[in-house]
Amino acid sequence: MMTSVAAMVFRGCRSLLAPASKATSSVLYSSRGVSNAVTAGSTKKPAAKTKTKAKPKPKAKSDSLAKKTPRSTGIFKVTPVSPVLAQFLGTGETTRTDAIKEIWTYIKSHDLQNPADKREIFCDETLKLIFEGKDKVGFLEVSKLLSPHFVKTA
Repeated sequence: MMTSVAAMVFRGCRSLLAPASKATSSVLYSSRGVSNAVTAGSTKKPAAKTKTKAKPKPKAKSDSLAKKTPRSTGIFKVTPVSPVLAQFLGTGETTRTDAIKEIWTYIKSHDLQNPADKREIFCDETLKLIFEGKDKVGFLEVSKLLSPHFVKTA
């Protein structure tokens, strides 16, 4: 039988706390020290554990406010875009995240990813206008190549 000290040390690791099988030696922990014993004659079944469900944590007030009010700073700020990107998106101003989402939707719908390496994008004529005329673009380059299309405002 494991003592509460061993249970605290191993914190419910089932493989370590599982009862030893028949004809194997195990280590018994007692308050005086460690002693070896053979559990060949043991036929006791382990007691069934009662499982308790984890209670959900109450949501903080700041989390609920953040979901209700959209962010309007950084990459979430609506900014005017270049005429080329505006023609592609169909709007004169957008957020950076929405622009990247639209481009990825276009890439996936037109099957422009390299099948052998999904990180590589083959540019068609529409994407070449946005991505400085490049034939191939890495997926990490997309946001970097979009940066000049967002007009800086004071």
